[in-house]
Amino acid sequence: MSAIFLEQAIVHYEVMGRGRPVLFLHGWVGSWRYWIPVMQVSSSTFRTYAIDLWGFGDSAREVSRYSLEQQLNLVDSFLEEMGIARLAVVGHGLGAVLAILYARRHPELVDRVMAAGCPLSTESINPRLRQAAPQELAEWLLERDPLADTVRLEVPKMDPKAIQASVGDLTETLLTGLLKDLKIACLLVHGSDDPAISAPRPDQLTDLPYMVHTVLFEQSGHFPMISEESKFSRLLGDFLALDSGDSPRELQLKEEWKRRVR
Repeated sequence: MSAIFLEQAIVHYEVMGRGRPVLFLHGWVGSWRYWIPVMQVSSSTFRTYAIDLWGFGDSAREVSRYSLEQQLNLVDSFLEEMGIARLAVVGHGLGAVLAILYARRHPELVDRVMAAGCPLSTESINPRLRQAAPQELAEWLLERDPLADTVRLEVPKMDPKAIQASVGDLTETLLTGLLKDLKIACLLVHGSDDPAISAPRPDQLTDLPYMVHTVLFEQSGHFPMISEESKFSRLLGDFLALDSGDSPRELQLKEEWKRRVR
């Protein structure tokens, strides 16, 4: 276990591999651990980092740190402390929102973002996400899959107030403006059966900037990186292989991937 002190509090992180940096940010349910399989694949070419946000995993639990702004400051402080710049960020749920917000705040530092299960409006967020206890959320969102146990093991460490505070900060203005005028490559990934965050509506897709593209995982719920880990890792690999400044609009789930995993 690796940890550093930021703002006089402990932040847990893990790192694998060598190469250009990629930061993984977890969502509202779980911790850094469910990124392990994807990080292991990516670490053959990239130096991959994952952190536990405030109130999750083995990072500090303090209510005053749970707002979106404070979580964003955590990402900023971590990257500055580790001397990481010009990186790719991969986020899920809460982590997806933070990844895009950080990219908007520091476009000179973020080369590209892959955002899984990112809400684009308040109506796309199931109210149960903010109201239910962590254990209930885990049972609601996780399939009966051995890989899902990595999330279930982390549930007791989660502070419910960390979920409630960050979801409560998601205003319609913030979400509708999240992708507006985004200049870097952004790949949105959604599970078609996600009960927590619904996929974008057709009218939302038509309004996406040229540098933003959406891929739907038709056999996934809230955790496509778990339920369809092989496809997710391959798509991420193709996305990271794009030349800097290229749009991800040509990326698709390839037919051979679909046949291989059925």
